[in-house]
Amino acid sequence: MVGRRVLSMLKNRAPAAPPPPAAAEEVKTKSWGRKVVSGALICLTGGVALSALDDLVIYQSCSSKAMEKASKNQAIIEAIGEPIVRGPWYNASLAVAHKRHSVSCTFPVSGPQGTGIFQLKAVRNGDDNWFSILRARDWEILIMEALLHVPENEKKEQTFRISISDNIPLDCKPCAASRPQPSGSAQENQPQPS
Repeated sequence: MVGRRVLSMLKNRAPAAPPPPAAAEEVKTKSWGRKVVSGALICLTGGVALSALDDLVIYQSCSSKAMEKASKNQAIIEAIGEPIVRGPWYNASLAVAHKRHSVSCTFPVSGPQGTGIFQLKAVRNGDDNWFSILRARDWEILIMEALLHVPENEKKEQTFRISISDNIPLDCKPCAASRPQPSGSAQENQPQPS
């Protein structure tokens, strides 16, 4: 019974008339506009994803270099213990400048005895090309500081600030060669003992 009704409805239905030419042109214009907008959104999404991937590569290379320096620093090891573990990337902050040749990074760390934050400023040399985005870069850390929190008990908690830098000399002795020497003309103007 249902089959007969469906067949009768299909037979009685008149074929649809083709759309007028103006309506067909409007459909083509809307379709072209949608394609342009879709393409622009795909390009924008791809650009944002590529930039985020580049930032992640920069973070990984800078923080790895910082972790290497920290693992060699005895004051940090004594404060929070070993092993020192880098915190998750989504808790870090990264500021890149000068066409991605300079970076300022802050990320959390933890150890068996406490937690902390590493702050660093680094620069890199090298060329920029399309393939350098996915390649690890060699960063030179200029300034690095560790802010460490060591909870001992409820009453006594300690906070440390440790500066880590290879460029600052630890033994500073006065240098005799750097003292200003009187010039020859100044010695001539001095009265001579008689």
